[in-house]
Amino acid sequence: MIYLYIKSLHIIFVTTWFAGLFYIIRLFIYFKEAEEKVEPAKSILQDQYALMSKRLWYIITWPSAILATLFAVWLLILQPSWLMAGWMIIKLAFVLGLFMYHWSCQIMYNQIKNGYLSYSSFGLRVWNEVATIILFACVFLVVLKNSLGWIFGVVGIVGVSVLLMLGIKLYKKIRTKNSWDNH
Repeated sequence: MIYLYIKSLHIIFVTTWFAGLFYIIRLFIYFKEAEEKVEPAKSILQDQYALMSKRLWYIITWPSAILATLFAVWLLILQPSWLMAGWMIIKLAFVLGLFMYHWSCQIMYNQIKNGYLSYSSFGLRVWNEVATIILFACVFLVVLKNSLGWIFGVVGIVGVSVLLMLGIKLYKKIRTKNSWDNH
């Protein structure tokens, strides 16, 4: 019975961790786009987005990452045989990628604390999709486990990635055209 409670808590904190990662990049995009505003709007918006980022990052995202990891380790202690399963090894590789993604967001957050962000709004939009790809991969791996289906799921993720990138390029083209028409 303890296993089900630990698994539930792990899923809850993975969900809140991803929610934080998805939203933090949106805040970074808004911060970056506020650079185009004239004063005092620029300062007011950037100060607000920096404050919102700080609260999201330290009250939701970091605690969720830590708790999701602690419950994951606990699950592996309860089910050590998973560490011999191919699907788990691949999932752990994606989780390592998630930690690298999280750390890159920390670097961006640190820049915002210093009043700037060296990434473009478009680059941030593309980067935001990396977390989506990791989420898809982990869910398919966990749900499909040892069936051949997880291989097709991971291959499908590559397809989803390509579609996401094409969608982002199309969005940029439409947005550029609309902003050109409005000026």
